[in-house]
Amino acid sequence: MIPDNKQVAVEKALRRAFGVSEFDEIQQLTMGLSSALIFKIVVRGEPYLLRVITRTDAMGDPAYYFGCMEVAAAVELAPPIYYLSIEDRISITGFVEPHSFPISLAKEAMPHWLRRLHSLPRFPYRFNYFDRMESFMEKFKACNMLPAEAINNVFDIYAHIASVYPRTDEKDFVSCHNDLKPENVLFDGLRPWMVDWEAAFPNDRYLDLAVVGNFVLGNEKEEADYLEQYFNEPADEYKRARFFMMSQMLHVYYFSFLMLSNFSGKPIDTNNFEKPDFRSFHERMWYGEIALTTTEKKLQYAWEHRDEFLRKAQTGRFEDSLQILASRDQRNLTKAEFPQ
Repeated sequence: MIPDNKQVAVEKALRRAFGVSEFDEIQQLTMGLSSALIFKIVVRGEPYLLRVITRTDAMGDPAYYFGCMEVAAAVELAPPIYYLSIEDRISITGFVEPHSFPISLAKEAMPHWLRRLHSLPRFPYRFNYFDRMESFMEKFKACNMLPAEAINNVFDIYAHIASVYPRTDEKDFVSCHNDLKPENVLFDGLRPWMVDWEAAFPNDRYLDLAVVGNFVLGNEKEEADYLEQYFNEPADEYKRARFFMMSQMLHVYYFSFLMLSNFSGKPIDTNNFEKPDFRSFHERMWYGEIALTTTEKKLQYAWEHRDEFLRKAQTGRFEDSLQILASRDQRNLTKAEFPQ
């Protein structure tokens, strides 16, 4: 189960962490989209999570995110760490036995855990998230995988948001996880733990807030309560507009990224997709009833984001939020000025 070229390194990890050369049990876990091999192991009757990184290129180098994970584990945002080796690309951490995380509880608990995350010393700079995601958008547009009428309006509307959304002012540029989808938020029956820190880097705080919000929030009242808990005070119209517009940008990012990364060169017939509403689709994802384990599901999820974006763009709230952001005397930062 463990690759031959990693056997010696895993034995070394077990000896240094637990004083043994083999585990009692092992089970490979396949949830999530990471290219690393993930295992639940049992040593002396206790479960742990073993991560074995098989990639040897720069993108597989764990030096960066191991450091972020250590900082998060020190304040109990991430599970405890028992072994890390950048050279061998192996980690052993505490194993969280996941329980169902009720959305009613998540919408109350997650703002507090996000505030703790965003209060950490700033992680080392990695790249500008906005620039990176917009590069995927440009590649997606250039590949002509969908008819022009299916995408042009999306990117025209996005351009209006990008023209007024701040990128970002210093106070909102904080340590972020950036990938808080349901499989990376594990609830142990009492509290959540954030796992899989491969995408961690400094970013706009509203990114993490909006990623979680897409799964657990259903209306403006819930959004206002969520932001009030996060900021420890009622959120003003500017903060609500920032949150709302970040959510809309995420729809376009995910639509572009998922479409591009799952394109096989064959025409895509969107008429074959199921048509659940966005809220229902996300609730089912949150509870593990839908998993993005097939190309078809990933493409359908991308289309869900497109449809939700176009729906929200027709609302009065969309126009109001654009005006609120435009009226603030805040300039977009150029790449050279982006906080590092």
